Amino acid sequence: MRLTDTQRQNIRRIVHEELGESATVKLFGSRLDDTARGGDIDLLVELDKPVEHPAQLSARLSVRIMRAMHGRKVDVLVSAPNLSEQGIHKRAREQGVRL
Repeated sequence: MRLTDTQRQNIRRIVHEELGESATVKLFGSRLDDTARGGDIDLLVELDKPVEHPAQLSARLSVRIMRAMHGRKVDVLVSAPNLSEQGIHKRAREQGVRL
């Protein structure tokens, strides 16, 4: 995993500030490959409660985490009971590593 302990802590802190302690966050994608270089940060945020404005939530989390990562691009997928699942959600859940 190509994130430092501090980066992982910052991501968890931001997600929990926005969504509470029950929210989980997983890293997936190229950042899991220790031999790769560069790449954005792909995150899956899983919630146990419905979300009213998932696109706004995803954008807000992305911007806050991007600032904490000194401008590194961050993509945030949101999973909640009221949202439809796509293939990317399944792959992120299967391949992702919880932070």
